[in-house]
Amino acid sequence: MPARPLVFVVGTGRTGSTMLSRILHMHPEILSINELFASVNGINALPKEPLSGDDFWRIVASPNVVFDAMTANGTPLPEFLYPRRHGRRFSAETTGIPALSLMVLPHLTDDPDELIDILEGDVTTWPRRPIALHYEAMFGLLSARFGGRVVVERSGHSLEWVPHLRETFPHAKFVHMFREGPDCALSMSRHLGFRSSALVREILECAGVGSVLELTPDRLQKLPPDLAVFAGGFNFDAVRDRSVPITRFGSLWSEMIVEGVEHLNKIPADKQMSLKYEELLSSRRSELTRLAEFIDVRPDSEWLRAGAELLDDSKRGAAMRLAPDELAALRQSCEPGLSALQESL
Repeated sequence: MPARPLVFVVGTGRTGSTMLSRILHMHPEILSINELFASVNGINALPKEPLSGDDFWRIVASPNVVFDAMTANGTPLPEFLYPRRHGRRFSAETTGIPALSLMVLPHLTDDPDELIDILEGDVTTWPRRPIALHYEAMFGLLSARFGGRVVVERSGHSLEWVPHLRETFPHAKFVHMFREGPDCALSMSRHLGFRSSALVREILECAGVGSVLELTPDRLQKLPPDLAVFAGGFNFDAVRDRSVPITRFGSLWSEMIVEGVEHLNKIPADKQMSLKYEELLSSRRSELTRLAEFIDVRPDSEWLRAGAELLDDSKRGAAMRLAPDELAALRQSCEPGLSALQESL
């Protein structure tokens, strides 16, 4: 049986793509898979060797230790959808929350606990086979239950995974969703996940290494005091409250865009499209129609109406409220990413 059409929505994160997942979920022909590869640690969930069903289940169901630590600390990301209330079967503090249960399954159902049991009972019986066939079979199970002849997976911080996704799923299409650099960077500066990423980069820069695996004890001892406090593990309250120049997030956005555009430029034109957040807000029905046609689903009038109503432009142009000198510095830090985008469009 041929694989279902598969589309990946990729981007830097903080581009409005979470809102887009909700819009895609409303389309009767689309199975919207929300933050799957973010939940299962990105390329670590795409091994090259064939796996048994049990091995595949461990990849998609084992708790994400970093996300559980955030939740247990009382600082969960707003993207975490698993209900955190008394009586729930899984908790970050005790059992750990299965990766699929954190953001993927609650996007599809109000009872993720029942659904993960159903999936486990099936997936763990599967034979040894390539990883792509496991994911496609899991999408088939979900599609049989929730409908959708086209699968659209969307993870916010996903541009760097494009080469690995292409290698694993060569038939897939890609939608690059992006946003004006200063607004995107400002949003990153207020998001605990991106603040954590910026801190890791700063620690690596100060230690003069390229990977956390190279952070030997002697290098950690040479870190300045304001960074050394994180050497033994992140205190997410401290990460949230730490003062970080906003230009760091502009530079982070630029680095991600420059790298991502380089990856996307290697994809055939008929297999990719760009979707700018601001243009989606300004031309809602026409941009959603263009997206539907690329995905190869009907631009149903009721879906276009509902999607247009769901879009919220209250945060558009947020960077314009910064002080003039701060805005100028932020724009300068975003310039490499902006140039890369302009050359690619």
